[in-house]
Amino acid sequence: MIPTIATSLTADAVAAVHAWLVAARVPESVADAVEALRALEELRSAVTAVQASVVLAVDAGVRADEVAAGVPAAQRGRDVPTRVGLALRESPARARSFLGASRAWHHEMPHTLAALRAGRLSPWRATVLVKETAHLPIEARERVDAEVCADPERLEGVGTAALAARVRRRANELDPAAAAARARRAESERSVWVRPAPDTMAYVTALLPVAQGVGVYAALRRAADAAVGAGESRSRGQVMADTFVERVTGQASADAVPVLVNLVVSDAALLGAGHEPGIVVDAGGALGPIPAPVARNLVANGLDAGAAWVRRLYADPGGKLVAASSTARFFADGLAALLRVRDQGLCRTPYCDAPIRHLDHVQPAADRGLTELPNGQGLCVACNQAKNTGALRQAVAPDAARHTVVTTTTTGQQYTSVAPPPPRPARQEPPPRPAARSPIERTLTGRLDLHWQAA
Repeated sequence: MIPTIATSLTADAVAAVHAWLVAARVPESVADAVEALRALEELRSAVTAVQASVVLAVDAGVRADEVAAGVPAAQRGRDVPTRVGLALRESPARARSFLGASRAWHHEMPHTLAALRAGRLSPWRATVLVKETAHLPIEARERVDAEVCADPERLEGVGTAALAARVRRRANELDPAAAAARARRAESERSVWVRPAPDTMAYVTALLPVAQGVGVYAALRRAADAAVGAGESRSRGQVMADTFVERVTGQASADAVPVLVNLVVSDAALLGAGHEPGIVVDAGGALGPIPAPVARNLVANGLDAGAAWVRRLYADPGGKLVAASSTARFFADGLAALLRVRDQGLCRTPYCDAPIRHLDHVQPAADRGLTELPNGQGLCVACNQAKNTGALRQAVAPDAARHTVVTTTTTGQQYTSVAPPPPRPARQEPPPRPAARSPIERTLTGRLDLHWQAA
């Protein structure tokens, strides 16, 4: 039996249901297991619907407090996505999307919300309905909501792509002008971005108007077909990828593209005495760890081209980065580089994985916070703006093994952000070594921040 819980939705009541659910035995028969699986999926949808209601309650409560405090209307609710993201263990960007979907379900799409509560619509499918009707006037959106979701039986057996197409087609019929305006707005949002992929690879994604996107792919496909037809040993996909790099960069070969890469690697891994991965830290964010052999090859190629240089990073016995070598004084740009290396290119707000854009004082400078490494952290734009509203208080944990920032909300919740561990050095105090050493060996002590520009 499920435990008796309070009528009011409280964290303790939810925890009681949680404890009962995870302690329950899995059904032994296949038929019962399948039925339980369906019931759990319906429960997941219902939980999302309840979370949407709670999120709106948080938003309304924060805004009411800000009205009482005299906060200007344009500035109210700016920190809500950060608070919600911390509670959901999600980034502020995802929390902002969920907040927007919650508003749409409750105020404009009641049938979608009812289907979500009943478990007839998954959270993702309910979000798709929001996205596909976001450009419509309220009346048209309500009509699509009623036509698609008022009868839950019409949702059975319909795939997500088919459901999105059904909604898109009806939306275009109801308001073709809004659909055309949406297309024009989408074209203005064309962009390119990069993100890490497994196995030391990267995804380069371009959002383009459909004609341009198809044209780019067709051109690469023609080049690949011609090369493969002429006896090229590379696969068609490899030729397309290499041709893409060559045409974008203007180089004759994909292997001859000049790039600037920041690599943090331990001396042990660099000299072949260890195998701890290196970390690529780009100015736009973190591209992630790479295997030690790959890091050594990258450094060797840079040295062969005469385009690599070394900067030493110093750490205390606990592993905290404390300084970086410099040919001159420790200027602000040197401190900024060290902060980016220590935080490895990603925003320090818990659960946020956006790239660092702002270098922030944990204790604000207006509150006598010092411009020094322990009081610094890297934040994305949204998180820095949310902090500046005054809804979050932050402090550095003084006795933590690695740099740790404790964030406290105005309602008392606390969240901890610990700087990611840097590569470990071969030793803290290297013993005496023979005088005959290579120039690079004489340079290396502790951790190294390697920069190179491959020709």
